[in-house]
Amino acid sequence: MSDPSLRVTIAGIEFQNPIMTASGTFGYGEEFAEFIDLSRLGAIVTKSITRQPRSGHPPPRTAETASGMLNAVGLANVGVDVYIKEKLPFLRDLDTRIIVNVAGFAIDEYLYVVDKLNGHEEIDMIELNISCPNVKAEGLEFSSSPESAYECVSKVKEVCNFPLMPKLSPNVADIKSIAKACQEAGADAISLINTLFGMAIDPFTRKIKLSNITGGLSGPAIKPVAVAAVWKVAAATNLPIVGIGGIMDYRDVIEFMLAGATAVQFGTANFVTPDCTIKAIDDLTAYLGERNIDDVNHLIGKAIKE
Repeated sequence: MSDPSLRVTIAGIEFQNPIMTASGTFGYGEEFAEFIDLSRLGAIVTKSITRQPRSGHPPPRTAETASGMLNAVGLANVGVDVYIKEKLPFLRDLDTRIIVNVAGFAIDEYLYVVDKLNGHEEIDMIELNISCPNVKAEGLEFSSSPESAYECVSKVKEVCNFPLMPKLSPNVADIKSIAKACQEAGADAISLINTLFGMAIDPFTRKIKLSNITGGLSGPAIKPVAVAAVWKVAAATNLPIVGIGGIMDYRDVIEFMLAGATAVQFGTANFVTPDCTIKAIDDLTAYLGERNIDDVNHLIGKAIKE
């Protein structure tokens, strides 16, 4: 049998494999060029880009936890103008898909950034970080209710020239209702989950480990939560799903795809094993070949209920 096909399609865009990087864990892409062949990836998802440059929260802004890590980086980035001028040119010649994560603290900020990115053909998709606190709604996240998610996604969709993929927060009562609202608002795909709220304190010094007090929990500890979220959203919508949360190797990729994901993003694993994505591509190919599965799409949503 010839090598199995790893190609997947999301919102009409074909990806050479389902392995992506997660926003905030892979810089702007260039930072990992010395460790891996970036053109082998299904997609690079850049760190969140905002209207203005952001220095983020002061250190310490990361802390190791049991089977994971906390981060409170605070969306540190160069801002959309510098991103377009200094970061995007490097990605232009790579033989992989480019997904730009866009963040904002008011809908107008999302609209501004997306409008700036429109017309740049090297970009394939926008991942909309709706886990940001809305400064006009007492700091509640845009993903905190179906109504606010719908408003944000629908308005961005009106101006966005790329397929739009909202990234959902797990810190909600019913993630299915948020996903449905995004679908009704015109989303082309869904990525999930973002990090869970977390906090850590040193028992000996009594000091809180993050300057921001709380941060986002990621890593293997959150994988069961993420897999369940993918399963729920796959049942509630007909949108393609990109799974995120605690993915460390090809076995996790398979688990997310069986739950209903079309593709996945490697996040915290990049800090532990910089070439984890490439290993996953190779190991996934071997897994499919050993089982005479000729197309990775045959895994999607095929979990068996006992």
